Amino acid sequence: MAEVSVAEDKTFKIDRIVAVVDCGPVVNPESVRSQTEGAIIYGMSAALKNQITLKNGAVEQTNFDGYDPIRINEAPPIEVYLAPSGDDPGGMGEPALPPIAPAVANAIFAATGQRLRKLPLQLNQAG
Repeated sequence: MAEVSVAEDKTFKIDRIVAVVDCGPVVNPESVRSQTEGAIIYGMSAALKNQITLKNGAVEQTNFDGYDPIRINEAPPIEVYLAPSGDDPGGMGEPALPPIAPAVANAIFAATGQRLRKLPLQLNQAG
């Protein structure tokens, strides 16, 4: 879940992210929280700052040096809650990465009525 605020100049700020994780029995809760926070930051970087561009039929971003991550001073507060689970152990991975862009886009829609369907997310884009 994302909370955003929108300024009159059509810029937006992510005020808070809340994630609930159900990864089965948790052995190390802090590790799961850290993995979730990292995945959210990585996903926010793609959603807000980066795009894949092509030149002469090839992707221009060839490695992480062409990728601008969210910095700590740009990151919103992130709350991570661990859902109790009776399921078999499943591991963690990065399940928090894919839903962050849609969560932010939906928060922007709730605040503005504008649907954003392209990354990086920007207000007043066609779509």
